[in-house]
Amino acid sequence: MMKKAFYLGLGVMSMTREKAERFYNEMIEKGQMSKEEARQFVDDAIKKGEEERKEMKQFIREEMKDLSMVSRTEFEALEARVKELEEKLQ
Repeated sequence: MMKKAFYLGLGVMSMTREKAERFYNEMIEKGQMSKEEARQFVDDAIKKGEEERKEMKQFIREEMKDLSMVSRTEFEALEARVKELEEKLQ
């Protein structure tokens, strides 16, 4: 579920980049924006998207901690301990 939410967020951010590039091309064609202004606009939009992506990753990490989920390493260590105890019981 968290993975799907993460990918959905990335999809939204990449869609924003596509819209920014489309907007910048339209503005150049209409003569309402120079190539330099348009390039700065796209660069700013991409930078904002990267910042949002970092914020989303941090949010997901915090939410996972709140769910009291174990890491893959912790799970594997516990799994090894269970196997060891099962062997001792047999």
